[in-house]
Amino acid sequence: MDRKAFNTLNYGISLVGAAAEGKRNGCVVNSLHQATSSTPYKFTVTMNKSNETTKTILKAGSFAATVLSRECPKELINQFGYKSGRVGDKFTAYEVGTDEAGNPYVKDHALARISCRVVEQLDLGSYLLFVGEVTEAEVLGEGIGLSLDDFKNSGGSTPPAATVYRTLEGNEGWKCTICGYVAEKETLPEGYQCPLCRANRDKFVKL
Repeated sequence: MDRKAFNTLNYGISLVGAAAEGKRNGCVVNSLHQATSSTPYKFTVTMNKSNETTKTILKAGSFAATVLSRECPKELINQFGYKSGRVGDKFTAYEVGTDEAGNPYVKDHALARISCRVVEQLDLGSYLLFVGEVTEAEVLGEGIGLSLDDFKNSGGSTPPAATVYRTLEGNEGWKCTICGYVAEKETLPEGYQCPLCRANRDKFVKL
């Protein structure tokens, strides 16, 4: 199987946020998709099970997605794509709104927000696919949405929270099976640990 065939597909980059038990979590994803074009409108999003945002969505039963603009700075992607919610509230550095369910969404560099109530979920092994019924939607700005190809072509490295990983070179690197982080290295040295979840080298698989 030549996985480079998958690289012919492009994906929009969004930020998914949720709040439960007094805590906010959010992460960058490239797996938000509209599933139906008639009411009730439904979207799907696939999330890594080990992600703190995934756990918060499970508790909240809902989520808010922000569609990011092409001009979105790398700093925002780094904040929500490379830092864990276990460390602190990633939303504090940005202008944030809250939907009727209490879920946070960023207003900075945002084209739109879409809030969903989870109506179904599918276990995909290391991932969960959530089916959400739209409860709110609002246009926040004008422009073109940020895509994975845009981000990669500008020199960015695919965030570990992203469901679909793509390198500029093709199938290079090692992926952590615990949290999804990708080490863009030919080999992993002895004693290597995942910088996000601290998993040992034996938890990585070759891409």
